[in-house]
Amino acid sequence: MSKKQIWFEVEENETIEQCLERMKKEGYMPCGRKEEPVFHLVDGEPTYLRQKIKFKGMLMEN
Repeated sequence: MSKKQIWFEVEENETIEQCLERMKKEGYMPCGRKEEPVFHLVDGEPTYLRQKIKFKGMLMEN
């Protein structure tokens, strides 16, 4: 039994389009998007590394 909603994260070596295609193959359609910054420490100071993007997927009805 699949969950009705799950979050899909865009992987580091993946485009947004590839993530959306992966969602579609697993039977989900995007219904929300969330972004958050990722930081790392450089010389004790937080420095921006990249943006983490997640899509909320809703199970498609057949």
